[in-house]
Order: sequence, then C-alpha cells, then structure tokens
Amino acid sequence: MKLFGTAGIRGPVTEVTPDLALAVGRAVGADGEEFVVGRDGRVTGPALENAVVAGLESAGADVERAGQVPTPALAFASRGRRGVMLTASHNPPPDNGVKAFVDGVEYDRTAERRVEDRVGSGADAAGWDAWGEDVRADPLGAYREAVVEFARGHGAVPEGLTVAVDCGNGMASPATPQVLSSLGADVRALNASVDGYFPARESKPTPETLSDLRAFVAGRADLGIGHDGDADRIVIVDGDGEVVHEDTVLAILAEHCTRASDAADPVVVTTPNASARIDERVRAAGGRVERVRLGALHEGVAAAREAGDADTGVAFAAEPWKHIHTAFGGWIDGVVSAAVFVRLVANKGLAALREPVTERPYRKADVRCPDDAKAATMDRLETVLPETFPEAAVDTEHGVRLELPDGGWVLVRPSGTEPYVRIYVESESVDGIVETVVDVVGSAVDAAA
Repeated sequence: MKLFGTAGIRGPVTEVTPDLALAVGRAVGADGEEFVVGRDGRVTGPALENAVVAGLESAGADVERAGQVPTPALAFASRGRRGVMLTASHNPPPDNGVKAFVDGVEYDRTAERRVEDRVGSGADAAGWDAWGEDVRADPLGAYREAVVEFARGHGAVPEGLTVAVDCGNGMASPATPQVLSSLGADVRALNASVDGYFPARESKPTPETLSDLRAFVAGRADLGIGHDGDADRIVIVDGDGEVVHEDTVLAILAEHCTRASDAADPVVVTTPNASARIDERVRAAGGRVERVRLGALHEGVAAAREAGDADTGVAFAAEPWKHIHTAFGGWIDGVVSAAVFVRLVANKGLAALREPVTERPYRKADVRCPDDAKAATMDRLETVLPETFPEAAVDTEHGVRLELPDGGWVLVRPSGTEPYVRIYVESESVDGIVETVVDVVGSAVDAAA
C-alpha cells in the first residue's frame, strides 16, 4: 500500500479520511511512546486530529495536543520524541494530509514504508489497559522565542525596516509577524487571520496569488514575505513589488550559512531542480553542494553527514521555497527563513545581497508522457540528451541533469504525480535550449509509448 508522497500523505479528504487517519495514527503509534500532534487551519483538521490521536492512543502512545500551529512549530515540539502534523501545506481547502516526525525530522522512506505496511496489514491495538492518554500543550511561544534567539546571530537589527508579511490566512499568522516584530522590524501583516477556506488568496504563494502583497509593498515597504498554508514555504518580494526568484533567495541563504559554518568542509544539500547559481555562491563561500531527490532533504542531510568525515558539516539544506536551517533544527522552516533573511537585508540591503548572484534566464516546460512509458523514456534520454549536448557534464542520479559550458543547466525528470516529463532550463540561450529539449523528450516519449 502506497500512502506517502514527496511530502507526507496528502490529498482530498474523500481520500484522507478519518478512517485513514485512525489507521495511520495506530501504525505510527507503534513507533514510540510519546507524541505531539498539531494541525493547520483547515476545516477538516479537528476531525482528522481526533482520529489520529485515537489511533496513537490505541497503539499505547501518550499524546500532547498542540492544536493549530505552523508545521515548523510542530517539528520543533517533536524534538526528543515523535510528532504528527495534519496539513496539506499549500494545497486547496478540500485537501488535507499527514506528516510524521521523529526528533524534529520528517520520517524517511524506510519509516514511511513501515507505516504503510502496518496500515495495509491492519495494525493491532494495544491491550485495553495499555492505551495512552492525551493532554493539551502550547509549543508556539517557545518556538517563536527560539526563532528570535537564533535569528539574532545573523545579520543586523532590522530597526526602521518595513516588512509586509502575507500570511495567506495560514499558520504563519501567529508566527512570522510576531517573530519579526520581536526582532525590531516594522511589520505590516496581511491576511493574518487563520481561516481554512483561504478566502484572501490561494494557499500556494506565487507571483499571481501574491498580487495584493506585491501591490502593497511597492512604495509602502522595504520587503515583502509570502507564506503558504502551514508556513514551511517562503517567497520574497522586493521593494518594487517584484518577486525575487526562489533560487536567488536560496543562493543568498546558502552562501550566508556556508560562511557562518565552523566546519572545515561545509556542505549545502539541495535538489536537482535547483539552479547552478547556488553552486556558484556556495563555492565562493568555501563550501560544496550535494544534490538529493525532490522531497528528501532530510535524507540528504543524513547521507551527507554519514558520508563525510570529521571536517564535514551540513551548513544548510534547501529546495526552491523550502529551507532547512541545520544550525537551528532538522525541519523545513519558512519562519526561520523569514527571520534570517530580514536580518541579512537589514545588514546589507537586498540589492547588495543579490548583486553577486548570477541570474540567468530560466524556463520550465512539460511534455506529456503516460506513466507506464516514463521508465523507458528516461532510459532513452540518458543516452540521447548527452549526445545532443556533448560538451555538457552529465548526472543521471535524479533524472538527467546537464551542466552547460555557459554555467547554465538542464534537468529532465519524470513527474511523480502527473503524466508528464518535467523540463527545467537555465541559460543565456534558454529559449533555443528549451525548444531542443522539448523535441528530444517528445521523440523519446513517442519511441517508448
């Protein structure tokens, strides 16, 4: 039985039902004796929370109910024990989901498969006299204080800096504005009431959905920040109301964290779809980049630590929009990113932070490909794409990634959720390369179908 995708269990509540939540809770409950459970602001959250708690307790675990919290705050609270978060992140209101944590880190593939096996076989309840109990908890205050304390070690006090924060009616509402205010910023909070219908805008922060934030920032704030429904994603808007490319934000944070690391061999873990501009800035700071499959940053961090020696340290881990500040914790945290980024802007200014980052033209494209033809298509592309770009360095560990002579790159990979092959290109010659790659991928799909 396959339940987990790249970000936990997620889907419409006609699929992520209380019955499933009960079964998952019982299956996860077999892993430990103590759990903390939280949820985002979705309408279906309370019922699913009750079902998960019932499952955990019937497996013999004791539970702390954290109520509505950002996913990063739930991960923070799971340190030294385990946690379950009910969230569909940036998905629309009818969706919900389940994420499991152990000691502040999302479950890896092995743990997820173990849970799936238990759900499939029907995990037994503990004996009647071994069922757990639940109590109320409030980890949000301690989490906010910890974020503020951590951010004070980065950059300058943002006194006089006006920051607009679009919480999107999500769980950033009780976190990011308060943290930034505590750090000294002049905060303007938009859409900062938690509402599971997401009435202000779609939960996923994009240039289109952040139109109100962009209009507000232009002329009225120095910086804008947009979050998704559970506050693990972050988008930055400059003083002109333009969205800063997600890979530029990633590169700025990666360079800073690499320079701040005390490791002799600092490593930044990122994903195949992340720009070469990250590699460039990390190298400039004296570090190196390791890539891992999408949705597996925590696994990449663990692998880098295991493979390294005493001089190796993971300074930062991120994929576009989602960042792990390893010096703070092992989870994706948009609130920490907001706090650190604002301090860096206060120290140098956004223009100065962006100046050394090479921002080449960037495009994405999709080629339709039936699921049953993806494997054969990718096998063919591993040969054909290097032949098409003979001067490129090739990596086939996570799709086919080509490092181009001009510093640009190409990534071709199969979608894990839709019948498409995804294409990413960053280059000064982006349009011509995209056209060529689309033709090559289309031919490979036709040959495989």
